[in-house]
Amino acid sequence: MPLSDVVIRNAKPREKPFKMGDSLGLFLLVQPSGGKLWRLKYRINGREKKFALGIYPDVSLSDARRRRDEARRLLADGKDPSLEKQREKTRSRIEANNTFGAIAEEYCRKRRRDGEKAWATSTATRSEYLLSQLAISIGRVPVAEIGPADVLAAVRKMEDKGNLESARRTLQLASSVFRYAVATVRLTSDPTRDLRGALISPKVTHYGAITDPAKAGELLVAIDGYDGHGVTKLALQISPHVFVRPGELRQAQWGEIDLTSALWTIPAEKTKMRKPHHVPLSGQAVELFRSLQSLSGTSGYAFPSIRTRKRPMSDNTLNAALRRLGYSSDEMTGHGFRAMASTLLNESGLWSPDAIERALAHGDSDKVRAAYHRGAHWKERLKMAQWWSDYLDGLRKEAQSRTPSTRLEGIQYR
Repeated sequence: MPLSDVVIRNAKPREKPFKMGDSLGLFLLVQPSGGKLWRLKYRINGREKKFALGIYPDVSLSDARRRRDEARRLLADGKDPSLEKQREKTRSRIEANNTFGAIAEEYCRKRRRDGEKAWATSTATRSEYLLSQLAISIGRVPVAEIGPADVLAAVRKMEDKGNLESARRTLQLASSVFRYAVATVRLTSDPTRDLRGALISPKVTHYGAITDPAKAGELLVAIDGYDGHGVTKLALQISPHVFVRPGELRQAQWGEIDLTSALWTIPAEKTKMRKPHHVPLSGQAVELFRSLQSLSGTSGYAFPSIRTRKRPMSDNTLNAALRRLGYSSDEMTGHGFRAMASTLLNESGLWSPDAIERALAHGDSDKVRAAYHRGAHWKERLKMAQWWSDYLDGLRKEAQSRTPSTRLEGIQYR
């Protein structure tokens, strides 16, 4: 006879466990302690097995029958209910550990060591910070449970604060983390794939840069008059001669700079393109670096922080110094020395565009072409480096000989 709730409630425990049968293999096992356990007896591959379906009254009679029917459907498909239950527990445990925060940390560790594609230190620091802000909202949630709305709500908190570029970049990073989870078989698809266009597009701004020769000369004169920290002044004076990226300049170490050979070799891990970059030094650049040695020594960071020699100068030091000289961010930035060199070297018509591109350490997607460039343009780059420094000296002298401009007359050192 099939069981009923009345019969089950009235069942009293005995000295030994006993069974109360229902139907289709379902039975209730009554324990001497009074516990009542649902079990399903079934056969698979010729073997008799038992499958736990829960405890009464937490699992009612109707629930037990439903679970029995689900198990029988698995058996009809040739699957063992007990094995499938174990697999589901394993999947649930793995998914619980595969939170967005955990996978984001794993992804960032990978990108720091990703060969030629590895993040630069500054990129890694910025990316990890943005992901940590996103993790405040979804960091503890398993990636399999995160939907598009969850991610959008999290990045819109940044957007609502006016941080449009940070919101855009964070959404891109989130997508990278989800795609990494897909690639490592912990997620079936990227939930952010359909969120393109959901955020407000930030206004594109370009680095402020002086590209007019006369104004460039005025800038050089202004830099020579800078009365701030000595290391900062030399960083400003060296920047136009070498026109490397500001992050590469401030993280330069004396072990990378050979003043005898007039060569600065920037390691791959410090460059944007993740390849070593060789910078030929003009006579003027060598002399400026020698002056720098009297302030920062001959080991460690060439441009150390004011507070400690164990760290390089702040990434905002050059821009702050330019503001002190009276140049707004729209007029000139630390990155602007690269645009200045690129524009004026190209306008001179004396140097091949390829040699200028190599000097700027711009990437080349064609590896064969890139290898050819390193060899074919090195001699030209050596000549160009000296010509460029001589040209800058000429611009400076012209600016000094002219009637002082309004800017030069009005510079205030604060």
